[in-house]
Amino acid sequence: MSYKRADGLASGRQVPIFPTSSTQSVCGTEGGHLAEERAKSLFEKYNETLREHHQQPKSSLITKGLVSEGTSLKSPEAYAQPFCDFLTENPTVFHAVDYFEQKLEAAGFKKLSERKTWTDELEAGGKYFVTRNGSSLIAFAVGKGYKSGNGVAMAAGHVDALTARLKPVSNKKTSAGYVQLGVAPYAGALNSTWWDRDLGIGGRVVVKDEASGKISTKLVKLAWPIARIPSLAPHFGVGMLGTNNAETEAVPIIGLDNSDISSEDEEFKNFTLGAQGTFAATQPPKLVRAIAGELSINDYSSIINWELELFDTQPAQVGGLEKEFIFAGRVDDKICSWVAIEGLIASAASPSGDDGIVKLVGVFDDEEIGSLLRQGARGNFLPGTVERISEAFSKSGSSANILSQTYANSFLLSADVTHAVNPNFLSKYLEGHAPRLNVGLSVAADSNGHMTTDSISTALLTRIAEKCDSKLQIFQIRNDSRSGGTVGPMLSSAMGVRAIDAGIAQLSMHSIRATVGNLDPGLGVKIFKGFFDHFEVVDGEFAE
Repeated sequence: MSYKRADGLASGRQVPIFPTSSTQSVCGTEGGHLAEERAKSLFEKYNETLREHHQQPKSSLITKGLVSEGTSLKSPEAYAQPFCDFLTENPTVFHAVDYFEQKLEAAGFKKLSERKTWTDELEAGGKYFVTRNGSSLIAFAVGKGYKSGNGVAMAAGHVDALTARLKPVSNKKTSAGYVQLGVAPYAGALNSTWWDRDLGIGGRVVVKDEASGKISTKLVKLAWPIARIPSLAPHFGVGMLGTNNAETEAVPIIGLDNSDISSEDEEFKNFTLGAQGTFAATQPPKLVRAIAGELSINDYSSIINWELELFDTQPAQVGGLEKEFIFAGRVDDKICSWVAIEGLIASAASPSGDDGIVKLVGVFDDEEIGSLLRQGARGNFLPGTVERISEAFSKSGSSANILSQTYANSFLLSADVTHAVNPNFLSKYLEGHAPRLNVGLSVAADSNGHMTTDSISTALLTRIAEKCDSKLQIFQIRNDSRSGGTVGPMLSSAMGVRAIDAGIAQLSMHSIRATVGNLDPGLGVKIFKGFFDHFEVVDGEFAE
């Protein structure tokens, strides 16, 4: 496969996208300077080069964040607080997807149903979205010049996060006066960062309407501190080292019940929630009452089931001496999902007249546990959506020929967070592969196929970054470390599309609280909008 070089690259000019170590020769320098240079590690030299490059006034991300008037893109700083609000107000996967639905509808996107045919609903120039299970969502905008077989510019991330979910029977016997809650870890949750945190409870509740008998779901959020997993003081000689038993030593406390030694809790001593066999009877009585109160439910037996989880109630907030950071929970991977949706909305708000592609964002559930469920990326949600779009605009209907052509013309940007360089553990990072906060998207590479990145996809995204005045960084794990995975390989292999893995760098991955830069949400929106705006033109620069 050959590459038609773009105008900026044809002259041989090197585009400063990926930072590299300094290559300046030390020959001929004075002795003192030479000794100083030799004393510096390659990593220190790399840091100096990166700092010099990114601190030049002409390339300031803050000063260059503003775009020309008439576009729907704001300065990077303007996205920090809205992103914090999103994280705080939408703690569960169900709340996040519901938020995206409302955001998209307000931007003129029409909701589709998987249960109905789309043939008569899709139109060139239309904007649509579809959900599955209330926990995965795909949004797309069809170009006015789109024809079946043309490409789809896709971005995909995930909205699930590490958490602890209530067990089917979460009621536990009172232990030493404590009311406890039966929970199970989702992915890597209940690790040492979960101890001594203020935890709320939220999710979705399945309810049967008392009048009509219809069954529906409702979202609930008890956002005040309800649960806590208490650590054991070091005086007992047992350290909280992350090796504690997740079944017996990580059980949240949610209240007190001293009715065995006093009459203070007489109200709940013989409290029942209806006949045996009802779902409510298997849950902590006080929790059922709190959930019912939030949803204005009078008959506890109308609660058919629920999917509830714990979450850190501390709000996401801007921090640092000059407010350079965002400290928050559930950053992985809600940040990439959020910026991708924002980028799609911004791009679809001002499309070019001859736009001939489909611009699409998919945010999936269950990535942290392998994506194997129907709402996960391994399911048929994304391929099925692309097939339905292609069929709706094909005069001959669905065919393997048209579908294969569509995939061959398409591109996937797999967007998941990656590791920002940690100043306390510099030796854990490769030189030249240590992404910083507030710089830009990080391309993630892996020699063993855990990422989809290759030379062609990197060249394409590099060209897009150049066209939208964005910067890219690069990350690859050390050979003696373990790489994580993304939705990229499973989706690109299922559809046969070209793909790259690139995401926002964060500190403290898989902790209950993480850190990103305060400019990172805005920089993310900027490059995702650029991806949708420029993919069609940039793709034309590449030979088959």
